[in-house]
Amino acid sequence: MEIVRDIDTLRRSLAAERDIAFVPTMGNLHEGHLSLVRIARRHARRVAVSIFVNRLQFAPGEDFARYPRTFEADCAKLAAEGVALVFAPDEGVLYPEPQAFIVEPPAVANELEGKFRPRFFHGVATVVLKLFNCVQPRLAVFGKKDYQQLMIVRAMVRQLDLPVEIVAGETVREPDGLAMSSRNGYLSAAERAEAPRLYHTLAEVKAQLEAGSREAGALGAAAARRLAAAGWQPDYVEVRRASDLASPDPRDAQLVVLGAARLGTTRLIDNLEVSL
Repeated sequence: MEIVRDIDTLRRSLAAERDIAFVPTMGNLHEGHLSLVRIARRHARRVAVSIFVNRLQFAPGEDFARYPRTFEADCAKLAAEGVALVFAPDEGVLYPEPQAFIVEPPAVANELEGKFRPRFFHGVATVVLKLFNCVQPRLAVFGKKDYQQLMIVRAMVRQLDLPVEIVAGETVREPDGLAMSSRNGYLSAAERAEAPRLYHTLAEVKAQLEAGSREAGALGAAAARRLAAAGWQPDYVEVRRASDLASPDPRDAQLVVLGAARLGTTRLIDNLEVSL
């Protein structure tokens, strides 16, 4: 497996291969990331993975400095999965000067995650576009756990006519339902035991929708209250239309329940798709 740190070397290494599947990550890899790598391997002859903790998507006071960085262990996992190339630039490579050109995402980027993490998706969309330009993959794989991110990346690719197919990977969960996340490592033992409540709360909303309820706002608000009563600090629990994250119409059959809440000092997100 080749490890590349600069863009010129990256482009030389990939110049002769156009059938590239790409998985962008921030490292600290777990089974959820590796499941995306396996999807990529099924779609292309060569898989490239990036490891880059993107400062642009962290707000002041967030966990950029303490975000777990486990590069050697990550590379060992990727080599075992048959990854051909790891692109691991430092900040000076991707941002050699202040990034004045920023991707302006659609209005939905200011809702849900964007409401509580202002300009988060500006940073995500900008780094993803830069990585696509560097790697020039035929397709890229993103996990559904970051559902809003997936929707925004798909919209960016569509509206900017990027020649990249976006493939979605299902959320990988622990046996108790907790969605795998690098930030789960921040949880204390007691918090880890409590953490699956977010998944089960979203599952309750899903079950209510499947039973015929169409009061999306009331269902989300009640779910947030249940989390708060259990000691969480919910940011949102909402039901949205799956295709574009718009507020749902009672006739919409494809929905998604999304939630974000803090447990202690750790912020967890999750979602569940609903087909009616």
